[in-house]
Amino acid sequence: MDQYLWVLKDDQLDLIRELEPARIALLDEDGLLSLHKRVRRARNKYTTNYRRKAAGEVSEAGGRGTAASKSDKARARAYVFEEALSIVSTELARVAHDAAEALKDERLERARAGKSAGPESSGSANTSIAGAGRVLSHQKTTGGIKRDASSSWQGAQRQAKKDGR
Repeated sequence: MDQYLWVLKDDQLDLIRELEPARIALLDEDGLLSLHKRVRRARNKYTTNYRRKAAGEVSEAGGRGTAASKSDKARARAYVFEEALSIVSTELARVAHDAAEALKDERLERARAGKSAGPESSGSANTSIAGAGRVLSHQKTTGGIKRDASSSWQGAQRQAKKDGR
């Protein structure tokens, strides 16, 4: 990627400089999302520009192979931003995974301590506790809820059909 940086202008280079390991390590998940969005937008812009320019030159040059050599700068810009997007995406995935693991560990600790943050943790006396501090999140039914909903829907359909006559 470094060999293609000569084609970038100052504002484009500023965006690429934000991908330096020391600078990207300072960003949290929200900062990485913002950077990812800006890099993706730039990648889409320069890829689209390169493809449009190359497509326009195909008829003049007589073929795609000869037209491709005329748009080397545009192709280099698109390549740089494609590589930049790869770097940001990888870092964002790593940070998001770490955050998800931390949240999972926190929830497991709360569950082990019997302090569930779920809807059943309101302190009602009707909740049943099974095992190591786990609150059951469902009630045993006879299957009537689905059957009632289906029957109600079918009745509404029959009525609509009769009303349409």
